[in-house]
Amino acid sequence: MPASTRPKPRAARPKAQPKPYHHGDLRHALIDAALRLAEEGGPEKVSVREAARRAGVSPGAPFRHFASREALMTAVAEEAQRRFRAEIDRALGEAATDDPLRRFRSFGLAYLRWAMRNPAHFEIISSGRHFNHDAAAALSRDNADLIATVEATLAQALAAGSLRTGELKPLLIAARALVYGFARMKIDGHFPRWGVADSEVERTAEAVIDLFIAGIRRPA
Repeated sequence: MPASTRPKPRAARPKAQPKPYHHGDLRHALIDAALRLAEEGGPEKVSVREAARRAGVSPGAPFRHFASREALMTAVAEEAQRRFRAEIDRALGEAATDDPLRRFRSFGLAYLRWAMRNPAHFEIISSGRHFNHDAAAALSRDNADLIATVEATLAQALAAGSLRTGELKPLLIAARALVYGFARMKIDGHFPRWGVADSEVERTAEAVIDLFIAGIRRPA
């Protein structure tokens, strides 16, 4: 073949250079990845390295936002608490405003439904073992606001003459013990031995809260 008709060799393409790292919101992507890891294997299975892999970044990238696993878990706890509070706020937004004890019921049911549907997230925010409480300012603030909401609701019921007792502190503690204990029974798998099937748990939660309210309500 004449040299003039031979195809010219293709010029070598320049070697592709790695693209600079860009992420819309790496911090929240890591938190979401860590929450999913907790859902799949429990809080103990969360690691910075695996959260980075799930978020599609290098193992060193998370340290721009979280200096340690504890820092990541603190942010995870704050996000779980934010979702928890959002669930309760939605329930209260739909509840009747003229009956404090009905609002109290809505609060309790929202607490239990969220805890039972998000057991790993509830474990993180309730057990105190998985993050640094002193560094979780947003969680502490949200928790204090929720406690204040319950206290204000019961105070309204007291002012309306709806309660058997004028001592709010024992009522607050009893209410917390009720919902927390019920949630832990579900999460820890106790209900089968009490003859409560999974399909009956939410209905049982309603019955238990209604029984509690009947016990604290002043007879008409």
